[in-house]
This record gives sequence, structure tokens and C-alpha cells, in this order.
Amino acid sequence: MKLIKKHYNYTSFEPFIIIAFWALLFASPLLFGRFEEQIDWDHITIVWLKYVPLLAVFFINRFVLLPKLFFAEKRGIYFIATGLLIVLTTLAFYTFDNNSGQLQQNNRPERVERFDVPEPSPRFLENRPPPNRQGFKGPKPIPGYANFLILAFLLVGFDTGLQISMRWANLEQEKFKLQKENVENQLAFLKNQVSPHFFMNTLNNIHALVDIDTEEAKKAIIKLSNLMRHLLYDSEGKITPIKKEIEFIESYIELMRLRFSNKVKIKVEIPSTIPDKSIPPLLFTSLLENAFKHGISYKSESFIHVSLSFTENNLSFEIENSNHPKVTEEASGIGIENTKKRLDLLFKDSYSFDVFENEQTFKVHLNLPI
Repeated sequence: MKLIKKHYNYTSFEPFIIIAFWALLFASPLLFGRFEEQIDWDHITIVWLKYVPLLAVFFINRFVLLPKLFFAEKRGIYFIATGLLIVLTTLAFYTFDNNSGQLQQNNRPERVERFDVPEPSPRFLENRPPPNRQGFKGPKPIPGYANFLILAFLLVGFDTGLQISMRWANLEQEKFKLQKENVENQLAFLKNQVSPHFFMNTLNNIHALVDIDTEEAKKAIIKLSNLMRHLLYDSEGKITPIKKEIEFIESYIELMRLRFSNKVKIKVEIPSTIPDKSIPPLLFTSLLENAFKHGISYKSESFIHVSLSFTENNLSFEIENSNHPKVTEEASGIGIENTKKRLDLLFKDSYSFDVFENEQTFKVHLNLPI
């Protein structure tokens, strides 16, 4: 049975995403450029220089605007500052783009060669379709600064969304870590509540037995030693074999038999074949303790019935005891409440825990996955 789910840290993907994005952006002129014979490195250099303002926008947004404004709860100032930054870098890009275009125009070689074109024949002129008087006007290309403006907004949105996602992932990881620590602390607290309470009651039983039968008291001390070994060592782990828990239940019941007379009918039904599986330790101790503490009367006949059964993936535990009128307003002890709390922490909604009570009997039925 697995009690802990493995969680992954997704924040390590952030540097990879950023590096991959910029590597693809700077490699795009080489990947998608049209070069007939060789790479035009002058053209590539000009394209890369046009990316420098985008890189500046990215770094300013990531390391200045986001931490100082957006995540400092100054969202309005952040959006204004981001808009001004994009507008100013777009103006810088526009200036650079015009200068680089004029430079390319000036460096373009003039054609000095002239070729004599033969006059077309009259027959060709007669069969030639009439020219298009209106002319053909194709769609105008989007200006470079407009492309830059769109890309700058997309880049800032991508970076902001990535930062928000990574921070949310970190908060979720921290929240999960705190919840896990809280669950472990609660389980340890509840387990420590069970052990001293059980130990105290068992010592009282042995103390009452000393005056009745010394030899039986000695045997009881040995059994108590075995029980305490299970409490101190076997239950330290998060899970323990079902077989050891059943040995603990049987030893506990045998110890309780020594205290009571034949008026108390104790019946135990446990299968001879025990599944080779594990469960959280000490799940049944509080229920046993509660039954023996509140289900026994020295004035009238009492009974305690304990049964365990197994299916392929489930364990069913049932304990039923006689219900006697309580002399005081004392509740059923910490057994029921502690068991419910531990089951909620360990199994969430995958278990069932039912309590039935009437004037004659008090019964608890527990079903949990194994």
C-alpha cells in the first residue's frame, strides 16, 4: 500500500524553456532564410541586431518590472511602465530599421550593363493580349516596426505568464510540503496519544492481577513487554505487515482475558491465512482499548466480539461489545476520534468507518484498502 504520492518540481523547466525560445528566435534567419549559394552574414547580422531591443525588453521585464512592480502588487504601474518600454523600444527599432534600409540601398551595386532587346514582330504584337490598364496592386507588406510591436507584446505576455506559472508551481510545492509535514506531525501526535493511554490501562490491569494470581501477573508482564516492543519498534515505520498487527491484537486480547471472569465472553475470529501485505500500524489498538474499557461491566454479563476478514484488496475489521449505562458523562475515550483522524489523514476517502449503537450493543465496522 502506497501512502505517499511522488510530486515533481516543474520549476527546473523554466531555464530550458527560455533558452530554447531565444535559441530558436536567433536561429530562425538561418533556418528559414533563402540563400542560393552561401549564407549572407551581413543580412543575418542586421536581423540579429533587430532582436537586441527585444532581448532588452525581455531582461527589463523579467528582472526589473515583474519583481519590482507586478509581484509587488503594483499592477497598474507595471502595465503603464511595460507599455512605455515597448513604445520606446519600438521607436528605437523604427529608427534602426530605417537606417539599416538606407544603408542596404546605398550599398546595392548599380547595373551598368545594357542589353539590346530585339523588336517584337508585328504578328506577335497582334496576338498579344491587351495590357491591364488598371495595373495590379498586391497586399502591402506589414511594416517592420509593426511586426516588432506585436512580437514585443507577445514576448512580454509569454514571459509574464511563464513567471506567474512558475511562482504558482512553487507555491503549490511549498503548500504540499507544509501539508505533508502537518500530516506527519498529526500522525505522530495521534500515535503518541495511543501508546501512553494503552500502556496506562494495561498497567492498571496487571496491578489488579497481582493480588489475584502472581504467576499470571508475571506472564502478563512478559506479554506486555512483547506488546511494548511492537509499540516502540515495529510501529515506528509508516507501514507494518498485517501479520504483526494481528499478533499484537491476539496478545492484547490474551492479556485482557487474564483480568476478567467468565462473565465476559470474548470471541475472536481471525482467518488462518493472512495476506502478505502491509497497513499503517496501530489502527485497531484504540478500538480494542475502547471496547474493553467501556464494554465491560462487573455487575452484569458482558461480551466483546472481534472479527477480521480479507478480500483481494480490502481488509474488514469489526468489533462489537455490550453497551452498559454509563455512570458518568465520560465519553468513549479518545479511541474513536483518534482512529477517525488517522484514517482521514492516511486514506482520505478510500475507507469506510461506521459506528452502530443501541441500548444493548456498540459496534464499529472498518473497511480499508490494502
